[in-house]
Formats: sequence, structure tokens, C-alpha cells
Amino acid sequence: MTSSEVAAAITHGARTAILPLAAVEQHGPHLPLSMDADHADELAIRVARDLGDALVLPTVRVGYSPHHLGFPGTLSLRASTLEAICADYGAHLAETGFDTLVLFSGHIGNYPVMREFEDRLAAKLEPLSVVVFTDSEAILDAWRAAAERSGCGARVGGHADIAETSVMLALHPERVRIDRLEPGYQVDTDDAFLTRLLDEGLKAFSPNGILGSPVGADTAIGHACLAAVTGLISAYVRDRTAPVDPPSSLHQPHPASTEEDET
Repeated sequence: MTSSEVAAAITHGARTAILPLAAVEQHGPHLPLSMDADHADELAIRVARDLGDALVLPTVRVGYSPHHLGFPGTLSLRASTLEAICADYGAHLAETGFDTLVLFSGHIGNYPVMREFEDRLAAKLEPLSVVVFTDSEAILDAWRAAAERSGCGARVGGHADIAETSVMLALHPERVRIDRLEPGYQVDTDDAFLTRLLDEGLKAFSPNGILGSPVGADTAIGHACLAAVTGLISAYVRDRTAPVDPPSSLHQPHPASTEEDET
């Protein structure tokens, strides 16, 4: 968009800016380093369309990925750098008419960092309202449900698995090396495992860089994953930005005083 187009959109009611975070990191032998950034790009557009009053900021393509640094090609920001970038992205949005900034991540590894800086970012960017979606376990559950329709829910591991591979098949099939699909470390990924992963690095668990298995990936699963996660983020934003009705008074208002009362 041009600057004048953004101004016109704000005039016509676009008050929400969506900031997708991502990563540039290895995704096994079959997916490109851009997987999380490509995913975040698409989710942001879908969420903006779903909300109807939102514009999409450029994706922060490099994220917090120290647990992938044992694999060539991976880039990683320090947690403090990622926080500072988010603060800088939002610093002047209110001045141009936005009232809400929404953050989410196409990279699961950013979520612990986002939970840590959420309150600080909100305080720093006032009067802008900051909504940070951080429910990574809900995303993994949505992926499992999508894959389970094909009987493959157990292949969701959270990284370069059947869900992410299916998403890339839905978005950019030419970027998937179909002849290189292979199982990785099978694990029931949750926040507790993610903590171990951040501490020990992915290579300690999975030499090929995969959690779960990409075998069986297809576009139908990918579209289902995209739709489910879009719904999760949009619903969270609506819930956090819904107007709050003032509490009703428990007392009846006093009648207006009259001259007779005063005498």
C-alpha cells in the first residue's frame, strides 16, 4: 500500500495493526528456512480479513531461534532484540490513527519470549492497546485436530511435521522437497517440552531437525490448519477488544431535591 492508501484505510475505520513474528531457521531436509515467515505472512492476511478493520505490518522475519543454531542457515535474534523491534514497530502507530496492535507468531519458539515481554510492551506503547496472542498449545491442538481428520494427528510434533509441511503445500508447494520427507523425533510437544527444547537445543533430540513426522502431508490438512489458527487468533483479538459494559448500579438514584425538601 501507499502512504495515502493507508491514511484512507484508517479514515474508513482500519484502527488495528497486525504484527506477525516469524523465524528464519532450519525445517528439516524438506522445508525452506522461510517456512515460519511464509506461514506468518499468510496468517496475518487471513486474520486481518477476518477482523475487517485491520492492516498488516511487515512480518518480523527473523525471530528467537537459538535452539536451532546447530543447523546451517538458521538466524536468531536475542530476546531483548526481538522485544525492541516490536516496540519500535509500534512506537508511532497511535500518532497516525491506529488504536490497537496485535502480535502473534508463526514460529512456536517466539511464544515464551512474547509472554515475557507482553506487559512491558503494553506499558511502553500506551495509549495504543496491545493484544499479544501467546497460546502456543492451542495452536498445536488445532494442528492435531486438523491432521486427525486423516488419522495422522500423532504425526504433529510442532516443527517441520505433517502440519507445517501441509501448510507449505497449501501455500507454496514448489518449495516442499517431497522426495525428502522423513520422520523425526516423535514427542507430545507442550510448553514443558518447549522449555527443555530452548535449554538443550533441537539437535539434542532430533538430528534431522524434525519434531513429529511430515509423512502424509497434504494440502487439505494445510488449509484446515490455516483456517483453525486464523480462527483462534481472531477470536482472541475480538475477546480482548470487545467493549466492556459498565456495571449496573446496585442503588437507586436519589430523586432530585425540591424546594419543599429543602424547607
